Amino acid sequence: MAHRLESLVIRHTHRLPSPVGSAGQGALAARQFDAALTSVGFKLSAALLERLSGLSEGAVVHTARRTLRTVSEMVGDHVRHNAYFIDFPANVPDTEEFWMRCVAEALGDEKVRENVQAQLMRGSLDLLSLPAYGRYQHTYEEMLAAQDELIASAGDRITVLHLGGDLDEELTGLYLALAGSTTPLGEDDLRDLKVLAERCALGPQPEAIPVRENRAVVNEARIGVGADLLLDTVTDVLRLACALSGGDVTLEEPTRFRALSRPLRRALLAGLDAVIAANPAKLADVHAHREPFKRLGERLHPHEYPRWPHAAEVFAVARGEKEARSFDSRVAKLLDASDVLGAVKLLESAPGKLFRALDHLLRAAAGQEERDAVVAAAVRVAPDVSGRVVLSVREHLHNRERESAEPRIFVNRRGRAWVAPDVRPPVPAADRDRLIAALDAELRRRLPAPGRLLLDPDVLDVALPLSGRATAAGLGVLPRGSVSAVDGEQLRFFVYWKEAGRTTDYDLSALLLHSDYSTDCWLSYTSLTAVGGEHSGDITEAPDGASEFISLSLDRIRGSFIVPQVDIYAGEGFDEVEESFFGYMLRDAEQRGRPFEPRTVRMKSELRGVGRVALPLVFRRADDGRWHAKWLHLYLRGISSANRVEENQISVSKVVRALVEREQLTVWYLVGLMSGDTTAVELWDGEPVPDEPVMYIGLERPEGLHPDSRVITLENLRDLIPD
Repeated sequence: MAHRLESLVIRHTHRLPSPVGSAGQGALAARQFDAALTSVGFKLSAALLERLSGLSEGAVVHTARRTLRTVSEMVGDHVRHNAYFIDFPANVPDTEEFWMRCVAEALGDEKVRENVQAQLMRGSLDLLSLPAYGRYQHTYEEMLAAQDELIASAGDRITVLHLGGDLDEELTGLYLALAGSTTPLGEDDLRDLKVLAERCALGPQPEAIPVRENRAVVNEARIGVGADLLLDTVTDVLRLACALSGGDVTLEEPTRFRALSRPLRRALLAGLDAVIAANPAKLADVHAHREPFKRLGERLHPHEYPRWPHAAEVFAVARGEKEARSFDSRVAKLLDASDVLGAVKLLESAPGKLFRALDHLLRAAAGQEERDAVVAAAVRVAPDVSGRVVLSVREHLHNRERESAEPRIFVNRRGRAWVAPDVRPPVPAADRDRLIAALDAELRRRLPAPGRLLLDPDVLDVALPLSGRATAAGLGVLPRGSVSAVDGEQLRFFVYWKEAGRTTDYDLSALLLHSDYSTDCWLSYTSLTAVGGEHSGDITEAPDGASEFISLSLDRIRGSFIVPQVDIYAGEGFDEVEESFFGYMLRDAEQRGRPFEPRTVRMKSELRGVGRVALPLVFRRADDGRWHAKWLHLYLRGISSANRVEENQISVSKVVRALVEREQLTVWYLVGLMSGDTTAVELWDGEPVPDEPVMYIGLERPEGLHPDSRVITLENLRDLIPD
């Protein structure tokens, strides 16, 4: 368990909890540990190397084994990445030539010759019936022997591991950061929060837990140790019930409620009763989740507990036996009657809902007087709206300013994306501009005045993480909409998957698009080579895990966009397999090396969406010829089987265009608001290191900063979002 908790800290913070052990002469072992880390793209900070050097050799070796296992998993080097073509990317054959070779080998095999001949006579052939197709024809060790050694390059990734506090201190700090996050967490972070909450439920707590899903996870831990629950809506109780049943606390997916013990039933009913007793109007919140409440009532048996009559009212509303008009229905009724001013007055009591309805209210307003009232109401309630919602509306208004024929893109909480024509009339420019100015002023008021602000230039185009669900778990992963430079000559994608129970075939493909988003060509198992690229070969089953690769020479690519994608051809979905992840590497032309080299990995992200086609990111060539990545983290529905790049090229192109053309608020936007008379902003390359406390924002934590400095990196970028 200790290793699991230590691993959790390393993954989230890139800090190694202060190693423990007897004192000794561990300097040699520490240097060997540092060298081993370098092979997977990591290194020890000076402080951590010094700490390890003062421990015994045995303590250093013990720490090294655990840490190397963790960082190998972070970068995807904990599994064996074989390739179908043994010397990939060299000597990849033409697709038809390869298929004919597989047919020739099959015709020479007595076991399958008759079946193959019969197929050929019918004029069609199932590639999977060919023994040489879709299955590794060599061992992992044979593949390694056929590859040249990687030549080290100054451009290889180096991720520094820093010295942390003791394990309890690190776990408490991480728990407070995740539980108190102002933005929703992704699925993996929610699972980690659950582990931390079970350990930290009786310790220090965040001042507030504004995200409801986080509150449900914390409440599950608190109910287990008899602590008071954090409940102020009936939906808080429903989320807690889902957590206790092992279900979805986001309420996106239905939960099958378990039979609960009497103490748990009493706690849930008492919580419901207290919420309604304090504010009977909250009965209206039941309507948003009537069916789950009805099913929960069947498990809680409220009729057995007459001392909590208000809890019984909740289920009466869910069954339709008691009337409780919902807030949304009251607003809708006013808007249906064209009473915009009445709707605005009502919505002022729910500032977040007012902000989310601003676009609709401005379009529904009958004239300038009503639009003025909408804007004035928004300005009045702005201080009571969460920073995340203010930023979301600010981003929305910015994109509404860019009137064009571009379609709208919709993305749900699980990353499922679709596009539709934008049929909305425009928002009047003057009203939009007034709102933008007001929101900027409100955000500027909330942001700190850090005094001296140091910036890593590479972080400026990172999109603000308004939701953890817009970022996949992994290493070097940026929020959806972020833009990052691609510095290298060889770009290589990889996907790995391991099936859980059924034969599963994932296909790595790359769609190459022209500047107008029309198709140039693609790389896939049906097109193993194209101008500037090679595919490593099709693997059609993965009982022991399988990998596919695509290698591209960027200076030879004709198009303007490269869209890597992972298509599910057959078998288990991304959320069903035992493991699946995607990533990309960058190399110089002369580096060579194995198909998978961990220190060249720039990004590795988990694949866990609900669609059948994954779109992790898109690469775009700028006018100056340099390439940049824009992060997507999207999934398309696809079809149940046989998804292929050539069949979904139109839908992929539409989604990519919609997101590429959309502009996200970035770190640079917030920095612009923070800069002023009291803040000195510097683009900083690491030298010289200031000797006073500063605020630093960058992709990774630099060494040597004053201990009282505030450091914002990818791991805690959510802390930039004001309350």
